Amino acid sequence: MKIRHVELFRTAFVPREIPEEELSAIAFIGRSNVGKSSLINRLLNRRNLARTSSTPGKTLSINYYLVNKEFFLIDLPGYGYARAPKTEIRRVHKLMDAFFSHGPRLKLLIHLIDSRRGFMQSDLEFMQKIVHLDFPILTVMTKSDKVNSSVLKRQIQTLNDRFGVRSIPFSVKSDACRMQLETIIDESLKERE
Repeated sequence: MKIRHVELFRTAFVPREIPEEELSAIAFIGRSNVGKSSLINRLLNRRNLARTSSTPGKTLSINYYLVNKEFFLIDLPGYGYARAPKTEIRRVHKLMDAFFSHGPRLKLLIHLIDSRRGFMQSDLEFMQKIVHLDFPILTVMTKSDKVNSSVLKRQIQTLNDRFGVRSIPFSVKSDACRMQLETIIDESLKERE
């Protein structure tokens, strides 16, 4: 995946702001503080395109990045963090429901799980909501450089056995991990055209 151009195309806070453009899309979602912004910045080879924060739950909108003027890379709000006001949490839930029912040309949903914490209840609840939808899911175990390799292999095997989804490790420090993810994204964009 050669990145020639990236721009923030739109930030959607409410359903009517979800773009109507029929471009293919790759979306990223995960529990708050899973390392989603760091992964997106590493993948796009940009330092601060996706905002990183030490405070979990900062992404309360859907951010659409237009890549090479060809497809969207979509940064979805994190889940499993409830410090925001209840009105904000309800707004984000409505936004997410609209996103998934809108039926974007989603070629791949990348579900991020922090390998240091493993698969948690909020991950299970999210997976049960989406596993029946009509798009491929890839589980990416973030921060994989911070856990024992045998623990990581066990986590990946459990995910594959339980949900039948493909799972890979990822570390922002590893070029090999970035290249593997790029290859999967490239293949996904070419499929189902």
